[in-house]
Amino acid sequence: MLSGFNHLTLAVTDVPRSVEFYQDLLGLWLDATWDNGAYLSLPGLWLCLSLDPLRASAPRADYTHYAFTVDAGHFAALVERLQAAGVREWRDNRSEGASFYFLDPDGHKLEAHVGHLASRLQACREKPYAGMTFYPPH
Repeated sequence: MLSGFNHLTLAVTDVPRSVEFYQDLLGLWLDATWDNGAYLSLPGLWLCLSLDPLRASAPRADYTHYAFTVDAGHFAALVERLQAAGVREWRDNRSEGASFYFLDPDGHKLEAHVGHLASRLQACREKPYAGMTFYPPH
């Protein structure tokens, strides 16, 4: 049985560039680096950057993305910092809570989101998606 999320590995084409992006722009803690990768972290997140020359830097057309929590008080400053760095936005926010959808240097789709599952479920109870069903809490 699973007990939680363990780690996320992203294929990257330039490890130092990606470390700079995740450490300097997003504020993840750098824990280790090696020739072909790096470990960074946040509370509850272990992120591995792994060199993969086969990685295409263009974003995929699907909605798969990785969202990071940001405090409402820091959201505007983070968005300003990302925009000032020329980070590309890939989608407009269409859901509850402030969100900024952006790409990392290798085209991975990321999101900075204010909110959490409980706030999303509450918003959905007020205005459910088509065919939405709610289940008892765990």
